[in-house]
Amino acid sequence: MKHITTFAAAVGAVTLALTGCAGGGKAAQSGETKAELPFKACAVSDTGGWQDKSFNESAYDGLMEAKSYLGVTVDTAESDTEDDFVGNVDKLVASDCTLIIGVGFHLEPAVHQSALQHPDRNFAMIDTTFTDGTDETVLKNGRPLLFNASEAAFLAGYTSAAMSKTGKVATFGGAQIPAVAVFMDGFADGVKAYNEAKGTSVQVLGWDKETQTGAFTDSFDDQSLGLQQAQQFIAQGADIIMPVAGPVGMGAAAAAKADGKTLIVGVDSDWYETNPQYSSIILTSVMKEIGAAVEQAIQDSVKGKFTSEHYIGTLANGGVSLAPFHDYETQVPKELRQDLNKLTEDIKKGRLVIESPNAPK
Repeated sequence: MKHITTFAAAVGAVTLALTGCAGGGKAAQSGETKAELPFKACAVSDTGGWQDKSFNESAYDGLMEAKSYLGVTVDTAESDTEDDFVGNVDKLVASDCTLIIGVGFHLEPAVHQSALQHPDRNFAMIDTTFTDGTDETVLKNGRPLLFNASEAAFLAGYTSAAMSKTGKVATFGGAQIPAVAVFMDGFADGVKAYNEAKGTSVQVLGWDKETQTGAFTDSFDDQSLGLQQAQQFIAQGADIIMPVAGPVGMGAAAAAKADGKTLIVGVDSDWYETNPQYSSIILTSVMKEIGAAVEQAIQDSVKGKFTSEHYIGTLANGGVSLAPFHDYETQVPKELRQDLNKLTEDIKKGRLVIESPNAPK
């Protein structure tokens, strides 16, 4: 877990040393004691639950880190289906939560309704803004926690194009929503950039950025759909696949492992670490530091600095990143590493802008 900036606890003279969102290291030092703050941070999961090895689990980890290093109390509500959303949010309101965080696009209506009903509480949404159903709505007590995953996905697409042996790579989503399509846009642009730089013609299956059409399972839960979609891509010649579908991506990983010649690009977390059963076929992952964003939102609220201003994770602020190559470190050519280093710096410095209609603003 990557921790947030140094914070002096409001109760007592206890100091908790925390590093920046892009940094690492543990906060609590030997001999320190944690202060108990009069603050309760809470989170509601999307379907898939807290152990989904994806965005739900990353948010949960951030909540637990805040409990450990900020001394806040916490509560959670786990959703099995979308029918649980309203009841789970209401449960946390009744639990006297100071800040309630909704994890995932589909929770927006339930969290939005509660925020309007309880202006004395703070709310945050991961991967979506607050909306009236058509346009964005600004709530004084609502903060969107967003990630420009297209930047890191661009690097993943460039890498995949370079590492493909068949000249075909693929991506698919769990649902056609901005938080998913932004990955696919970046991935496609990365492949295109590689082709332009190297004079190659690597194809992307599953997504056409220009028309915004592609392959979607319409589920983040049914792993069999991910298996079927990946098998279809493999039959079409793809040897690297990036599933952007939460737990459904595990079905794609199973198909890749069974094939024996196909690699997977994970999303949200480092799949090599979170899904060790598939570590042998994980080339890299497009990571979103959801846990650090959750910690930051909690800290801001604790300090009385809660804001409705968007948090947007980027390569520059460490909110998104490309995971290590792990087992494939020795197989990644030196020239590719040099390209990736330069592209990363160009994006961070604003010399290269990854355009996506799905990127948060």
